[in-house]
Amino acid sequence: MKRRTFLKLAGSGLATTMLGPLASRPLRAAQAMRPPNIILLLTDEHDPRVTGCYGNKLVRTPALDRLAAEGVTFDHCYCNSPLCVPSRLSHTSGKYISRVSAWSNSCRLPDPENIDTLAHVLSRFGYQPYLCGKNHYDKRYRYGFIDLEPSFNRSNKTGRGNRREPDDLAEVGGLSKRFNESNLAVRDNSSVISHDQKVTETAVRFLQQRTADDGPFYLHVGLLAPHFPLVAPQSYWDPYRDQVPMPQIPDGFLDRLPLNYKHLRYGFNVSNVPDETVKLGRELYYGLTQWVDDQIGTLLAALVQTEFAENTVIIYTADHGENAGEHGLWWKNSMYEQSAGIPLIMHWPQRWAGGQRRSGVCSMLDVVRTIIDLAGGQAPDDWDGSTLLPLLDDAQSQWADFAVSQYYAHNIASGYAMLVQGNWKYVYHSPPDQHYKPEMELYDLAADPMEFDNLSSQPQQAQRLAHMHEFLVRQIGEHPDETEARCRAQIIKGYDA
Repeated sequence: MKRRTFLKLAGSGLATTMLGPLASRPLRAAQAMRPPNIILLLTDEHDPRVTGCYGNKLVRTPALDRLAAEGVTFDHCYCNSPLCVPSRLSHTSGKYISRVSAWSNSCRLPDPENIDTLAHVLSRFGYQPYLCGKNHYDKRYRYGFIDLEPSFNRSNKTGRGNRREPDDLAEVGGLSKRFNESNLAVRDNSSVISHDQKVTETAVRFLQQRTADDGPFYLHVGLLAPHFPLVAPQSYWDPYRDQVPMPQIPDGFLDRLPLNYKHLRYGFNVSNVPDETVKLGRELYYGLTQWVDDQIGTLLAALVQTEFAENTVIIYTADHGENAGEHGLWWKNSMYEQSAGIPLIMHWPQRWAGGQRRSGVCSMLDVVRTIIDLAGGQAPDDWDGSTLLPLLDDAQSQWADFAVSQYYAHNIASGYAMLVQGNWKYVYHSPPDQHYKPEMELYDLAADPMEFDNLSSQPQQAQRLAHMHEFLVRQIGEHPDETEARCRAQIIKGYDA
């Protein structure tokens, strides 16, 4: 595919029409004997509710919808931390963030040159692990990945952080700069758009130059969209102008928010976002989601043209979601579905029939285990999560049906941890100091999918609350208050102390 053709396809959506051969051609005998190639498509800040295959009738996501039609879609997948770097470091290490001190965007993995990462494990089983795009790594470390474009990961991690004073709920600095004219606009280019165009072009070139005889590969494609700045070209904004519903916020709901979520509102300067800004931001988020879907379509179109397309597993997911004004919040950081929930589509028609759905709860750590299983390898004994392969192969397979997520980063008074089991979600907020008690959230997601009704104070839920708390502590390996204490000590010192 020449660059001119590539750019034309990327902006037109035509690439999506080229996906058919992925599902229709049988594996040749020689390829059937080889381990599959694995491509992980990871977007940044994508709420699955803004995807056609997850039931949204407005957004246009033909590439992802086609992937779902030919693959298996998971309805209840969660990130292991609703923030970029912790989520990605958890995925990289195969462990909960508290086990690798991945507290915030200023963190790296401990002992970064020797830790047993996803890339290192895959390498031991004959795979070449490639990184293409942003994964928010420290500029000095790639954790075993072969980086196709080193300029994408240039962060300097300090390990430092802080906590907000629990009583400090004053508005500081006015409206967030993320809503100014340079970050919330209709135009053809932005830092996100230019980054993702380069990522797509680099990944396409890699696929074009690869042959089946080069051996199995794992390709991590890190796209930034639909992460802010919320900038979308006119043609991507037009379908959503005056069409996207405003957030649902019941009367009095913001006063009932947990203390930490009030801090998120004030710390990020989003407590008084004008209605017209909310409206435009949500419309542009839809437009940017459609835009990145076209990038994915272009990459998949290039894969179709290769000799190894049929023997390649495609996984689509995101590092976390986007609140987009729901619950009075923006970006991520909370444990609400819009923020902690992520899409997950697994595509390999040669093994799994398309159009299937799985309703069980899972997390990104389960995806990491699945990748190792698909490669024919064995994950280290100390990794968290469970492989999804039995559930992918048989919808009736027994499944653990839970997910854990943790947040110990910025603009909060204390850290918090979440457990989802079946239809129930439990969140525990550690007390910020001796003057406060822990706060808890409990939601019946089947009866209350928008999480407006916190049931944690109801006497009839006391047993459920105790059971879920005990399960959460057992999974993490320590009480969340102990996790918070360790985090506070480490973020004060940082890496240079």
